[in-house]
Amino acid sequence: MNIFFPISINITNKQILIIGGGSVAFNKAVTLSYFTNRISVIATNFCPKFKLLTTIELKKKMYDSDDLKGVFMVYICTCDKMLNLTIKTECNNRNILVNICDSPKSCNFISPAVYKNNNITIAVSSNAQNVKKSIDIRNQIKKLVERNQLIIK
Repeated sequence: MNIFFPISINITNKQILIIGGGSVAFNKAVTLSYFTNRISVIATNFCPKFKLLTTIELKKKMYDSDDLKGVFMVYICTCDKMLNLTIKTECNNRNILVNICDSPKSCNFISPAVYKNNNITIAVSSNAQNVKKSIDIRNQIKKLVERNQLIIK
């Protein structure tokens, strides 16, 4: 089992790339959009919800290794295991942080369930063991904040 240390990483002026256009990629894009507008998504097809994200660059195309130029962090959200492995290897060779959304053992990092309120960010992680539980706990925290039972100033 991998052990992930929770950190907050500076992504100021850093390019983030998401590869894949399904609902998992969409959810990653939404969460990332709370922190930056330097997000590109590459996919041959996008789920309809992507039309809601007007600040994110969508590139309807097949992945190419040139897509990694100038990228700081990559989220791989495809169902193609061979493509995922190729992208991961190319990222590792270029010292780019990489996350394969359905394979935490293969990741350099994982993303926690996040609640953001102004400058306060609350992150809940299960060390990639129980994502649904992390999301449930994050949602409970969100409800407490929104009911003013947990005060964030």
